[in-house]
Amino acid sequence: MRAPVTAIVFASAVLLAGSSLAGERRSEGLWKSFVPSDTTGEFGNEDPMGLAAGSHIKTDCSINWMGEDGKRYCFASGTSLVYFLRMPKTNLEKARAFWMKDRLKASDATTRDRR
Repeated sequence: MRAPVTAIVFASAVLLAGSSLAGERRSEGLWKSFVPSDTTGEFGNEDPMGLAAGSHIKTDCSINWMGEDGKRYCFASGTSLVYFLRMPKTNLEKARAFWMKDRLKASDATTRDRR
């Protein structure tokens, strides 16, 4: 009995995931995309869905989306991106509101510390 082609492809992909790519070991495996080190997104590479929910979640920007405004937004997971795209404008508004509120809070704390 032969193995289905998809099983062979998957097994090959798993083996390749541990191989080195340009001399660098990719611990993330096959499923993470290559992102140049100078890739940056809005909100300091934090996940907009996390910000919309009131949390700071740093990302490596390997999962990202370009908005209508021409800006890049980075996501911690594909699931986060899928939920974000259900209502992108609303989620961006919530993320911006939290981001600005948090920046103002940090700025006030810095100002108080200097006095």
